[in-house]
Amino acid sequence: MHPFTEKTWDFIVVGTGMGGATLGHALAERGHSVLFVEKGRSHLSGDKALTDDYAELLTATAGGTAATQREGLAAGGRYNDAIEDISGSRPYSFIPFIGAGTGGSSALYGMALERFFPSDFAPREQHPHAGASSLPDKWPVSYAELAPYYVQAEQLYRVRGTVDPLRQAGDFRYLDPPALTTPNQKLARFLQNKGLHPYQLPMACEFVPNCQGCQSYLCSRNCKNDSSKTCLKPALEEHGAHLLDECEVMRLEAIDSRVNTIACRYKGEALTLRARRFVLAAGALETPRLLLSSTSPDWPQGLGNRSQLVGRNLMRHYIDLYAVLCRERLTRTDRVKELAFNDFYQHAGQKLGSVQSFGFLPPARLLVEEMEQDIRRDLGKLPGAAFRLVKPLARLGLGQLFSHALLLATTLEDLPYSHNRVQLAPDTDTLGRRRLQISYTIAEQEQARIDRFRHAMKQALRPRRHLTLKQAQNNQRIAHVCGTCRFGEDPATSVCDANHKVHATSNLYIADSSVFPSSGGINPSLTIAALSLRLAAHLGGKPHE
Repeated sequence: MHPFTEKTWDFIVVGTGMGGATLGHALAERGHSVLFVEKGRSHLSGDKALTDDYAELLTATAGGTAATQREGLAAGGRYNDAIEDISGSRPYSFIPFIGAGTGGSSALYGMALERFFPSDFAPREQHPHAGASSLPDKWPVSYAELAPYYVQAEQLYRVRGTVDPLRQAGDFRYLDPPALTTPNQKLARFLQNKGLHPYQLPMACEFVPNCQGCQSYLCSRNCKNDSSKTCLKPALEEHGAHLLDECEVMRLEAIDSRVNTIACRYKGEALTLRARRFVLAAGALETPRLLLSSTSPDWPQGLGNRSQLVGRNLMRHYIDLYAVLCRERLTRTDRVKELAFNDFYQHAGQKLGSVQSFGFLPPARLLVEEMEQDIRRDLGKLPGAAFRLVKPLARLGLGQLFSHALLLATTLEDLPYSHNRVQLAPDTDTLGRRRLQISYTIAEQEQARIDRFRHAMKQALRPRRHLTLKQAQNNQRIAHVCGTCRFGEDPATSVCDANHKVHATSNLYIADSSVFPSSGGINPSLTIAALSLRLAAHLGGKPHE
């Protein structure tokens, strides 16, 4: 028997990403006994972790066995479960590019931490013609209420940058960023001359010597202020919290309104863990999976699912990339992720989204292999011999192109629709869990907004030479997945209340992006952290209270 099974914890927090680690740290700091349960591996010591490059390259998993691929992804802090997209006539499976391990997706993120706009908290006003969307009039928390927690989050994660000139200066607490590199100075001047308002992207980065701005993989240089470094490690080392990594939560056991235990598989061993209060922070894919898997006579449709909304209203953002060519040859040691502008957040009477530097794309080898997989998915078979013959040329050409390009990413707000969802497949995996499926289609009105944003960017970048990498329609791009357990005031139209407590339960909370009732047009990480700090203030109290 594991010693952790003998204790009743004040809080068990499932997940150590931006929501779970931030919340758990704040609770442990207040004196509560906190147990973190993490599906992926701990990379806190660095042992056996794959760092400073893509897991696929470090393990040469391309073309290897499924088991080899899963092992490589796990060592690189990556989620390694395949989910099935059943949106179209030809279902296919893919592994989403999100985190699993200490720090969750924040261990992989590009470190951009920026607030939502005040208007994001009254979404229906910004989309008066939302049609069949389930977009609410407002969030159950206002920008003004969340603002103090934004300040706390910016300070906690040591955010460096400058304030967007289109925002009111207000109470932003940014540390000074390093000076812009020459290529980005030139791009900033170009954008200013076009009447736009670029600024230095707020980033949770220490910019240590030889910092490579690691994005999409684990970093060994200690410059990335992710939730693992900033919150989880101090909670464990300074505030008495504990961690079970490689621990898969199978289901929550509840009688009537109270969750009593969680059933887990820890490195092949069955464990039952007890707590006074439980927090799901497993992300907007895994949190609804856990609730839907936790059926009982009291909860026949899944725990917390009397509204039938668990898993519904899936949002993922529409993201396109723009490769803006420059004279300078860029290497992995150059800082390229530095700029942002929000001139198209509200554009021609319609809300679109944000624009920010993206950083470096994956190496050309991985891009070409992904192209090959896409062709296979679309055709239902392997690409022909012609494609295989041009693969070396494609790798060379892409490598040359992107070594002379600054990348910008557009993040367009997508709206919630009840038919866009995460659900359980009828069959199970090797652990006996129901597999995950997603169904997500783009409404005609949202496609029109995608097209409008692309047109606006084309005009903004003209006459600079650039290449548009259209990814908005690709359902595999779900790194910003949110909305699948939305919070609100009415139990009939939401899963959680304004304080993140699952309706009709007494001790179950959700602290990740699944509570978002709308997606905004900005990376959600800072808002997740701010909401978690607000929840910690609500739950704080005294230990055992």
